[in-house]
Amino acid sequence: MPLPSPRTDPNTRRAIRREPAGRSGSRCLRSALAAVLVVLAVSAGLPVAGPAQAAPSVNYTNPLVNQRADPHIFRHTDGYYYLTATVPQYDRIVLRRATTLQGLATAAETTIWNRHTSGEMGAHIWAPEIHFINNRWYVYFAAGRTDDVWRIRMYVLENANANPLTGSWTERGRITTPWDTFSLDASTFVANGVRYLTWAQQEPSIGNNSNVYLARMGANPWQITGTVTRLVVPTYDWETRGYRVAEGPAVIQRNGRIFLTYSASATDANYCLGMLSASATANLLDAASWSKSPSPVFASNAATSQYGPGHNSFTVSEDGQSDILVYHDRNYRDITGDPLNDPNRRTRLQKVYWNADGTPNFGIPVPDGATPVRLRSHDQASSYIRHYDYRARIEPNVANLADSQFRIVTGLAGGGSVSLESTNFPGYYLRHRGYALYVEKNDGSALFGGDASFRRQAGLADSAGISLESQNFPGRHVRHRDGLLYIEAVGSSAERASATFHLE
Repeated sequence: MPLPSPRTDPNTRRAIRREPAGRSGSRCLRSALAAVLVVLAVSAGLPVAGPAQAAPSVNYTNPLVNQRADPHIFRHTDGYYYLTATVPQYDRIVLRRATTLQGLATAAETTIWNRHTSGEMGAHIWAPEIHFINNRWYVYFAAGRTDDVWRIRMYVLENANANPLTGSWTERGRITTPWDTFSLDASTFVANGVRYLTWAQQEPSIGNNSNVYLARMGANPWQITGTVTRLVVPTYDWETRGYRVAEGPAVIQRNGRIFLTYSASATDANYCLGMLSASATANLLDAASWSKSPSPVFASNAATSQYGPGHNSFTVSEDGQSDILVYHDRNYRDITGDPLNDPNRRTRLQKVYWNADGTPNFGIPVPDGATPVRLRSHDQASSYIRHYDYRARIEPNVANLADSQFRIVTGLAGGGSVSLESTNFPGYYLRHRGYALYVEKNDGSALFGGDASFRRQAGLADSAGISLESQNFPGRHVRHRDGLLYIEAVGSSAERASATFHLE
């Protein structure tokens, strides 16, 4: 990878200062999904040239639902997605369903259970999760007492009805752990035919607010059995800001490995995701089987105005081809008073990408609005358009994921065109200058608008992909040559292949 050259543009210097610590000096392009392009084209009367083009199924608008924290989405075999989350009043459990993820945004919401008016399960109704186990529905949640709201423990509801929005929910009581202490955020998963429970709890001998634990489930979904293993103790600086917290565990399995994400630190802008990983064949109840990331894998990003991402779950796209990260955050940093009393955490979605080594890459919390995509080269199938030192190029294995993400929007020059805006540098667009492509800040001029506008067409080498023709230099298309991007005339089959990209 080439080393970055010195930055001289004052706008560039301001952008660099906004970049979170630990990020590279590279810069990226942000765009929307192919399906979003079609919607934009139809709604704005823009042409979509050539045959119908395959579009990524990851077509979502963020935030998905306002004022819903700790979101959990479960995709069932009945064709529905089910969403439950913490409501700001902490007084009930709600559930909605839809046949698409985006449909959850407007789906009717049903209250399936209300807190008790006295005693247990009477306060702080937090972090519900819905699961389907042995042909019955179960909701795990945390709750305090009316006479001691911070005596929070984990509880379970059961429903035998096929549609969990109907039928009755039976209280199956409290999940008993080795310590009768603060506990919450129960989640369950199956690995190698064994069902496990993972959760967060305060252990009396450890001076933390909460750690993450793992145990096998017992004879039913509200009991654990055997060894209880402590997986995470918050020790890093990013795990101990405000509070010493590890909570909200969630599991995703792929590539022969098990990945467990968890949330760390106070629930303000310091909130972030950490991650453990283990081999799928390992003894998961042996803490030594798990390795812990030394840095957060998902954190606040000032450039995109997204703060405190965390308490996630995982689901899959409608076509089953993409893993989806479900999480909450806020779109502002400063909070008055206790962040737990701030109601404005929002449920959000974005695609999980996978690195060449088989590990997940969550990137950064993307800006509000249409979900960005990546543009993969047709003839160099492992390489993506990305920006580095403001120069546009194609490269494989882009570790700083946001450098290779785009949001494709209505063209700055109009006339049926589209423009590509950077994800990690909103307001910066892909534009040509001297026929070479860069990512630069929109100065509002007609020249910039023309240079940053392209006509989207069916892929010149594959109609399932896309090609981008310069708006102000018709006949010249975006193509890669020697690893860099240019707008050039294309004639040969090799040149057409270098000017074709696939949206992912």
